[in-house]
Amino acid sequence: MLCTLTVLGLCKPARAQIPAAPATQQKLPAEPQAPAENAGNQVLHILVGHSVVIRTDPRLQRVLVGNPAVVTTATTAPNEVVLTATATGSSSVILWQENSQSRIIEVFADVDVSLLREAITRGLPGEAVEAESEEGRVVLTGTASSTAVADQIGKMAAPFSKEIVNSIQVAQPRRQKQILLKVRFAQVDRTKLSAFGINLLSTGATNTIGTVTTQQFGTLGLGEQGKLTSAIGAPTKGFTTQESISDLLNIFIFRPDLNLGATIRDLQQRNVLQILAEPDLLAANGEPARFLAGGELPYPLLTGAAGQATVTVQFKPFGVKLEFTANIESDNTIRLKVFPEVSSLDYTNAVTISGFVLPAIATRHAETVVELRDGQSFGIAGLLDQRTTAQFSKVPGIGDLPILGQLFRSRSVSKTNSELVVIVTPTIVDPAAAPTAAPEVPKMPIAPLEQKQFDTKIPHGNGSK
Repeated sequence: MLCTLTVLGLCKPARAQIPAAPATQQKLPAEPQAPAENAGNQVLHILVGHSVVIRTDPRLQRVLVGNPAVVTTATTAPNEVVLTATATGSSSVILWQENSQSRIIEVFADVDVSLLREAITRGLPGEAVEAESEEGRVVLTGTASSTAVADQIGKMAAPFSKEIVNSIQVAQPRRQKQILLKVRFAQVDRTKLSAFGINLLSTGATNTIGTVTTQQFGTLGLGEQGKLTSAIGAPTKGFTTQESISDLLNIFIFRPDLNLGATIRDLQQRNVLQILAEPDLLAANGEPARFLAGGELPYPLLTGAAGQATVTVQFKPFGVKLEFTANIESDNTIRLKVFPEVSSLDYTNAVTISGFVLPAIATRHAETVVELRDGQSFGIAGLLDQRTTAQFSKVPGIGDLPILGQLFRSRSVSKTNSELVVIVTPTIVDPAAAPTAAPEVPKMPIAPLEQKQFDTKIPHGNGSK
């Protein structure tokens, strides 16, 4: 397909890619004859495989092409010549007219990258990458989402030219926010807890569950004029929440500024509560995380028919286990799916198979999905473990005598009633945020000895001074 280009005497080179278009003709204005070095050369960019028509007035006398491998000419009329780009590169075309005037046209044959642009847009939408042709080279610029995408675009451009200039920049990866989960597994002795009241009353703070009791002081609820009243009778300080909890066997939520650690430490000092594990887990947004503090029990399995049975060993995990998946919602709340589990070996229910004593595994676990704000805590309680242990002892021989043997036998029954409490605190961590100062190293309860207190004189044996 042919098109006509008017070649003007430009002061400085100009560059334009000329796509195929319906042929139009414009005349090249006649100019006074001047030496080539003073006239200034015209610059013409033609896509490979495309042609342009140059028309002059007066008529052409002859045409000279400097690099016929790049540009070919065809005279279609006395005052008209067609230039066709056959390969990438550059060439000079000199036109002589009948009035002895001459013009020099610098022709650059460029690569047609329109198909490459379409392939990038269609195959890799959303990538801000541009493809240009320059002196037979394909120049790739812009920003790609990853190094793999930049390499892929470079391979797509390879068939268009032997020389590829890949100047694509790779965008910095977007750092996702992470969730730090602080968990406390605690076991509470309910027998001792029944004689010890827990009061987590917040004095005036809003959006806080006021009190968790063990029914020692009755049920607390919202009274008249925003006052908390209890079974004791006297109203407490002003309170705005609508929540009411009458027992520890519930899911409860606390504000981040509520000091749960003080209550837990108080319970520990009274031998009411025992901390089983305190894991801190960090996971990316939407990614699962797991924690296990315990062990694996080798569990033999018999397979095959009688007489040809084979023993295979499987391992069953036990201990303190935690699995969770956290997602940060658009309003910066945390949707948390948590699965805590505490298991232990139970030899009281053990079985013996082929000489192997296989203990049972006592398990307490829960699974829940909650939504919290950053720094809020929630607890899971009510996972009870009630055990009754009977112990018999007797004096050998005498203890087996009828009637009289009762004096030489003893029987003791002990009952334990424990409850598993799990307190979880999720916190949003932004890797792109400014780093915070490192926490101070905790002070040692006992000051270390100074070096001068040690004996620096080392004996060297008998006779040494």
